[in-house]
Amino acid sequence: MVSVRPADVLTRRRDLVLAGDADGFADLFAPDAVIEMPFTGRPGAPLRLEGREAIHQYAQNMMASPMRIEEFDVTALHETQDPEVVVVEMSTKGTVAANGRPFSAVSVQILRIRDGRITLFRAFADPRAIPEVTEQA
Repeated sequence: MVSVRPADVLTRRRDLVLAGDADGFADLFAPDAVIEMPFTGRPGAPLRLEGREAIHQYAQNMMASPMRIEEFDVTALHETQDPEVVVVEMSTKGTVAANGRPFSAVSVQILRIRDGRITLFRAFADPRAIPEVTEQA
């Protein structure tokens, strides 16, 4: 089997997010994958998703939201002693369609990638960025 580098998975993830492809995004995850977002900042947003189906539903909802992601970039990729685990620094920029406000968010993400599939994804983002831009002007 050809080994898939974490950077390749992250590039594919970026392309899928920017294309709004929830199906492709969900396919990046293992069937029993887990997403944890302890500092989500959005009312009603889940703190934990378990399984590809839950991840797919969440991705569909996010990609249908009025927040249009225009830039989604890895600013730093840190390898760990465990070859399956990487720490990623991210920068996300976009616009809220409802009010035209731009948004910018930074996050740190920890991913476990096994056999080209994400098995664990923990996102630590600044929870203040989203509520500020989603308020109506």
